[in-house]
Amino acid sequence: MKLYFKVALVLFVMVSCKIDPNKQIDEGKINENTYYSKEIGWTMEIPKGWQITHRNELERRSNKGIEALSETAGIEYDASGLKQLLNFQKDRFHIFQSTSEPFKLEYEGEWEENNKAVQELLYETYSSRGIKVDTSSSKEIIDNLEFQVIHVTLYGPDGKIILYQDMYGRHINGYDFGVNLNYINDKEKSEMLNAWKNSKFK
Repeated sequence: MKLYFKVALVLFVMVSCKIDPNKQIDEGKINENTYYSKEIGWTMEIPKGWQITHRNELERRSNKGIEALSETAGIEYDASGLKQLLNFQKDRFHIFQSTSEPFKLEYEGEWEENNKAVQELLYETYSSRGIKVDTSSSKEIIDNLEFQVIHVTLYGPDGKIILYQDMYGRHINGYDFGVNLNYINDKEKSEMLNAWKNSKFK
């Protein structure tokens, strides 16, 4: 069974230097505060006060996530087709990440099976590292498109919540398209969520 996945991470660093935003992405274009992906047919406004994430940080996150998932599953994943789309952050606890990866459907329901496997693998990955985690799933409509959503809650040793992750996914134009929101505060969550839910798809 194919396992294409969207990498979700907890730890990362803030890059504060001035960067060219269009050199930090693999596909699409950023014009002022607007991102557009031709492959996905997706347009989204970047909320004010948030910074585009540097490519070096994206690579660090991806490598760490792939290593953790591969170790848990006992499979060497090939992420050569994974593309970084729009990625921005406010600080080390509040990030927006989007990716795409080619996903050729071989039978009806394959993508949905894969998405369920991703949720199970995420739970196992965190649990195997001694991190208490809760996961659930739901569906949400954005610009008339239905997205599967994996909700992840991570807890510290004292039982307090240390991070929320909402992972949106959908098969679009032959791609596994994923959007991940990491947050702990309601204000930053609302800023990311409002921008994401106002996305437009062709």
